[in-house]
Amino acid sequence: MSGSHRRRNALTGEWVLVSPHRTLRPWQGQHEAASAAARPAYDPQCYLCPGNKRANGAVNPQYTQPYVFANDFSALDAAGDANARGAGLFASQAVSGECRVLCYSPRHDRSLGDLPAQEAVGVVRAWRAQFAELDARRDLSYVLIFENRGEMMGASNPHPHGQIWATSVVPDEVERELQQQQAYHAAHGRPDLGHEI
Repeated sequence: MSGSHRRRNALTGEWVLVSPHRTLRPWQGQHEAASAAARPAYDPQCYLCPGNKRANGAVNPQYTQPYVFANDFSALDAAGDANARGAGLFASQAVSGECRVLCYSPRHDRSLGDLPAQEAVGVVRAWRAQFAELDARRDLSYVLIFENRGEMMGASNPHPHGQIWATSVVPDEVERELQQQQAYHAAHGRPDLGHEI
């Protein structure tokens, strides 16, 4: 299809506008040059490199494999805001949880894709262990493992790392996706995802 059309998002059931012909429009907006600066294997100023002091004053161990620690500037806290209430336009709800950082490698100059296969397997094992640990907790309902890469995406540090957020509530979009998948399974007797389209 080359003209404008809508596609149904199988995860949410929502319809999304698709306009492939817009890729042909002239672009006079911002152009980003690729970073030519090579990063060192170790940066003494990096708060995620082994042995360095983090922003909160804690010192990283001399780690040699994936390293996990509680995020120094967590988006969530263990208690949530007990005063979160309100109604109408100002409705709010307490949410609690835990945020962690997972450094993929002690090497400052490598991204996840640059890691040798065995080191990448170590990252995947760390993801699995963190997910299993957090998913087993009764006070948490949802675990999200993700990576922000690059300044434009909100990464505050170029050291290879990702985030693990575990929350007391399931996010709305994820809840809608679950409901959509359950409805599909009920109607067709099989999962929507994981089969040939």
